[in-house]
Formats: sequence, structure tokens, C-alpha cells
Amino acid sequence: MIWTLIRKEFQLELRKKSVISSLGLYLLSLVFICYITFRLRNSEITPPTWVALFWLTLLFSVINTVAKAFIGERRGREIYYYQIANPQSIILSKIIYNTALCTLLGIAAFLLFSVFLYNPIQQPGYFLLTLFLSALGFSSSLSLISGISSRTTNSNVLMAVLSFPVTISILLMAIKLTRGFVDNLDPSTHQDELLNLIAINCISGGLAYLLFPYIWRS
Repeated sequence: MIWTLIRKEFQLELRKKSVISSLGLYLLSLVFICYITFRLRNSEITPPTWVALFWLTLLFSVINTVAKAFIGERRGREIYYYQIANPQSIILSKIIYNTALCTLLGIAAFLLFSVFLYNPIQQPGYFLLTLFLSALGFSSSLSLISGISSRTTNSNVLMAVLSFPVTISILLMAIKLTRGFVDNLDPSTHQDELLNLIAINCISGGLAYLLFPYIWRS
């Protein structure tokens, strides 16, 4: 059932070509603004600035992407899902689908930053691992928040308010790890941060799995 729901998510996304185009345009616009700000004014962008801009750009793109996980779902479709699938399968399918989509957004953002600015990453393998773990953390936590926000009248406002405190720990850990990849530190120095990021993912994923059935019944 989970893979059927995931396939359904991809099929619906491919049908909404305007949504995919808007996400790509939004990401490209953010990167191009960074390019104009630094390159056209002959300002040198330092590696720490590159790291901060990259993760802020990705964070805003991810929030806009995952926010529609449950917000905007038609009531009739939710009732249909309630009859054919259990809530655990629904939330897991949303997390897996959003993780894949956020990872693709991260890779696209990295390629755009490399083309328009430059690429300071010295350890691309660890960087891609961090990108995937961050996408998983963002997806699990934001999918739950999207489910909570969809039950309120001001869903978009509540989504924006709740997103920042939940994602800040993942964002700070990802920035710290990326700084190490830029400085080409010894891989052993990344182990604690990677384990912390994995622990955050386990906690957020576990909470989403346990709490979503109560939200879904409401």
C-alpha cells in the first residue's frame, strides 16, 4: 500500500506541470539573486557565506514544497484515503515522497550554485549524505506539521509559524557539517554531527508515525 501511495504522489506531481515549473523558477530566482548580489558587484563570496546562502535557499524551497503535503488536499480525497489505507501508510508515503523531492531540490540547488557562483565543497560524498539526511529530517517534521496545519482555518500561516522552530536544529547541524566539508576536515570529525542528524531524523520520524493517526482521525 505504501508504494502504491508513493506512485500516486509521483503521478499527481507529474500531472501538475505548473507546480514543478514554479518550484524550479523559485529556486532559480533565489540563486540568481545571490549571483547578482555578489558577482555583478565584484564582491567576493566567502565559503561561510556560500554555505549559509545554500541552506537558506534550500530551506525556503523545501518548506514551499512540503507545505502542500496535506494543505490543499480535497476533503473527498481524504475521506477516500481514510477508507482504503491506514494513517501510518499515508504518513510514511508522504515522508518518502517528500524526501525524494527535497533531495532532488538540494541537488538542483547545488548544481545552480556551482554554475552561478562556485563550488567550495571538498568532500562531495559526505555532502550528498548530509543533503539526504537533511531532506529526510525536513520531510518527516514538515509533513507532520502540514497534517496539523491542514486541520486549521489559517493553515498557511500556522505552517510558516511552526516550521522554523522545528527545522532550526536540522538546519544548524547541516550548516555545521557543510562548513567541515568546505574546510576539508578529517572525516572522523563529522561522525558526531552525522549521528546527531540521524538521531533527529529518528525522533521526528517516530513522532510523525505515532502522532499522525490521531491527527488523521480528527
